[in-house]
Amino acid sequence: MIHRYVIVGAGPAGVIAAETLRTTDPDADITLIGDEPERPYSRMAIPYLLIEKIGEEGTHLRKGNDHYDSKGIRVLRDRVEKVDAKTKRLTLKSGGAMDYDKLLVCTGSRAVRPPVPGFDLPGVHTCWTLEDARNIARLAEKGAKVVLVGAGFVGCIVLEALALRGVDLTVLEMGDRMVPRMMSPIAGGLIKSWCEKKGVRVITSTRVTGITENGGLMNKLVNTLTGKPTRALKVTLNTGETLDADLVVSAAGVAPNIEFLQGCGLEIERGILIDHYMQTNVPDIYAAGDVAQGRDFSTGGLEVHAIQPTASEHGRTAGLNMAGVPTYYRGSFNMNVLDTLGLISSSFGLWMGVEGGDRVEMCEPDRFRYLQLQFDGDIMVGATSLGLTQHVGVLRGLIQGKVPLGPWKAKLMDDPTRIMEAYLACNFAARVAPKAA
Repeated sequence: MIHRYVIVGAGPAGVIAAETLRTTDPDADITLIGDEPERPYSRMAIPYLLIEKIGEEGTHLRKGNDHYDSKGIRVLRDRVEKVDAKTKRLTLKSGGAMDYDKLLVCTGSRAVRPPVPGFDLPGVHTCWTLEDARNIARLAEKGAKVVLVGAGFVGCIVLEALALRGVDLTVLEMGDRMVPRMMSPIAGGLIKSWCEKKGVRVITSTRVTGITENGGLMNKLVNTLTGKPTRALKVTLNTGETLDADLVVSAAGVAPNIEFLQGCGLEIERGILIDHYMQTNVPDIYAAGDVAQGRDFSTGGLEVHAIQPTASEHGRTAGLNMAGVPTYYRGSFNMNVLDTLGLISSSFGLWMGVEGGDRVEMCEPDRFRYLQLQFDGDIMVGATSLGLTQHVGVLRGLIQGKVPLGPWKAKLMDDPTRIMEAYLACNFAARVAPKAA
């Protein structure tokens, strides 16, 4: 029997799932559906496109025009508008329909614009798709005044690309610090200071109340008399300040692409609920990536981890399970590594700590160095680092390995930089400890 697998979503989760299915079920019929005109690409590569380190082909997840054809993976450029789980049939925007035996939903998320007047004006763009990147590149010329709304993880990636293009950049963040979902107040404040040192203005605890076009006869007259360009947009803040801009980039958050699933019986909270096998509550429908709400490694709860490593792991696990190879997924590990104009920051696991747990913090603000470790008993459960690239991988190993630190916890509380010593000592102790009879 030839199985019909349909994958909705052509990002990393979808591509890896399709390739896994092909390897595991060589005779299967596999269709990968994406609703963008380009070949499957990585959104994480868009900043490199903006600074011209790569061309558009460099964003493609797989090189070679015949990659998918050579693997017998049909790539369909269309949009799924409805899923009928009872008949196992998809309704397509093009007017057609497609049947499936097993379905994987990995439609990811989309950038959302704040519900503020003016965010739909020309010259206001998100930075989420290749088309967005083309629009931004056209307006973000050297010396252009650019306002970036949002300084979260995605916002800071976009920040670096814009700054490296040589624009006059102002960053706005509603939170009290940069990357508030990844960094502690001290670390987030240090990233802000670093950006300001590099010539980027950063305004925190501030929101946009409106964007208007900066036109009119008076502006044109001033432009003619002074020879100075009239900025296209005026951004008004809740503080009363206004900012002129040639371009506004919105990085104010994302939302899962789940609207087309209404009525098909899937349990959905912040994303599609899945178990340890990527299976939803509806038989033969799986979910993966940003659209899925699956197990969190650290808490055991159901969370959405919108990062590419999780999408990749989800895709592989889903492909194996769909092909009949039971594969248990322990849970997504919260991990973020960010390069902000040369300052490397990272956070792992429960970086904000646990109730009743211990923590140790080291800060050298003049050197832009920061390290915080979080403990639950003698187990390290989370960490945040800034300006410390050496042995950062060890932090992940200690946390994800749930390594009992024993006496090394006290040593780390005294000097948190001794993480490599702790890792080697505890792993050596584990190897030589006698096994229970």
